[in-house]
Amino acid sequence: MMPQPTPAPRLCGACDGFPVVAVTTGTRHRDGSRVTRRLSCPACQGTSHTTPTCRRAVTGA
Repeated sequence: MMPQPTPAPRLCGACDGFPVVAVTTGTRHRDGSRVTRRLSCPACQGTSHTTPTCRRAVTGA
């Protein structure tokens, strides 16, 4: 029996696999370095992948 390949995790469509970025604010510290903020993707919360959503089937009367 041949081993089955594992499926690749789905990349987040909002960040395309780059979940955390550093953005400069334009101001500088006293030593001359720039002030940066680390921001994570709001869609995947910084994990870079999404999980498929469960779908519910409504049956009955």
